[in-house]
This record gives sequence, structure tokens and C-alpha cells, in this order.
Amino acid sequence: MTQGRPVAYLVQGDYRNEPNLRMVLEARAEVGGNYLAGVATDEADTAADIAALAANLAFALEKGLSRPANFYGVGGSKIFRDLIYVMRGMMKADHKFYKAHGAYDFPQKQKKRILQMQLVGALLAVPAVQKQAKGKMTEAIVGPYRKVVEAAKAEAEKGAKQ
Repeated sequence: MTQGRPVAYLVQGDYRNEPNLRMVLEARAEVGGNYLAGVATDEADTAADIAALAANLAFALEKGLSRPANFYGVGGSKIFRDLIYVMRGMMKADHKFYKAHGAYDFPQKQKKRILQMQLVGALLAVPAVQKQAKGKMTEAIVGPYRKVVEAAKAEAEKGAKQ
């Protein structure tokens, strides 16, 4: 939906010392095909940062600015392209967009996986299955991390007691 449109972010906190967050925001813009107009933070003069960001964003919108894709943009696009192609049975709107915009520029031979995903997509189109799967999808995604979070929480509580 936002492909080709400029984006900007407002970040609260110590942004300049968060290289991972900076990388994620840059990569997100690249993979989405967006021009990153900038990031404003509350680290110094918040009002001036926001005003400068708004001016940059307005300029980018007026001029229709874009940047050539870098590693994040090219690599991320290919990863998502392959994922959407294989899972097109489930990700119907994404597949329609990718197909309409000529993103499928490669041969695919994962016929069994594609068939499985089409079956899953057909099942998820049934309202009763959707209702039943809704809660289980979240658990399937979050479940593997639950133990790690609980262990970290226990460790933090242990450290707080000492």
C-alpha cells in the first residue's frame, strides 16, 4: 500500500545509540520501496527535530523523491517475493499485488509446498476454521519465544532480589 511513498519516523529514546533500531527502520523503508525522509527523536531539541523532519517529508512528497534500492531493498524484496509466491494460497492480496507488478521474475519448483499453502489458504477461507485458527496462529508464532522470555524474566527478578 505504501510502496514508493516517502516515510518518516518519530522515535522516543536514545535513538543514536540504538544501531539495531536504526537498521530496522532503514531496512523497512528499503524493503517497502519507500523514501526514508528521516527520523525525529526527543534526544535534543524535539520541536526542531520534528519541524525539520516535517519539512523533509513535505519536500519528498512534493518532489516524489525515491532512492535506488540498496542491499536491504533488493535482498528483502527477493525474500518476500519468494515467500509470497510459495504461500500465495494464504497471502492472496499480496500475491495479487506481486503478480500485477511483475515481481515474479524467476522459475519456482516447490510444487508440493505451493499446493500445501493453497490448501491452507482454502481452509482459512472457511469462517469456522478462521475462528478456530485465530488464537492458535498467535500461539504458534509466539510459543517458541515464551520460554526465552520467561527465563529472562526469572533472571531479572532474581537479580532484583540480590
